[in-house]
Amino acid sequence: MKTVLLLRHAKSSWKNPELADFERPLNKRGKRDAPRMGEQLVALDLCPELILSSTAERARSTTLLVSQACGQGNAIQIEWLETLYLATSSDIVSAIQTLPDAPSRVMIVGHNPGLEETLALWARAAFEMPTAAMAQLAFDVETWNDISLQTKGTLVGIWRPRELG
Repeated sequence: MKTVLLLRHAKSSWKNPELADFERPLNKRGKRDAPRMGEQLVALDLCPELILSSTAERARSTTLLVSQACGQGNAIQIEWLETLYLATSSDIVSAIQTLPDAPSRVMIVGHNPGLEETLALWARAAFEMPTAAMAQLAFDVETWNDISLQTKGTLVGIWRPRELG
């Protein structure tokens, strides 16, 4: 069994219109929501063993805040992948298929529309993934290479910051 957590980056700032999209930082709400999603991971005992993150500033900051919120007791490996910046579903699956078999729970931190499209393909239904939203999918497979765009996953849960208590 493999678990994939899809996390859209937290809300970014548009204050500086001269910044390139790739360089946009988190805004105040994003800095608040990212740790809350990390705390949700802790509460659900879902902290990932590995995070694959886009290298865009807003995704990097989200990744660091989420991993810090998971706490010191959880050693989370982070891999920064340029290919996850504005990634398509195929890009996301390609990143997953290259993983060693050892981790059983992996988080992908990225962007829409790729995350929503990937979730829809795996869950066989469309779901809204606003900023800092997280979805958990379970796959009845032995290896990460067994997951493709056609693989059906079981949507275990989806969490959005505005729905957290």
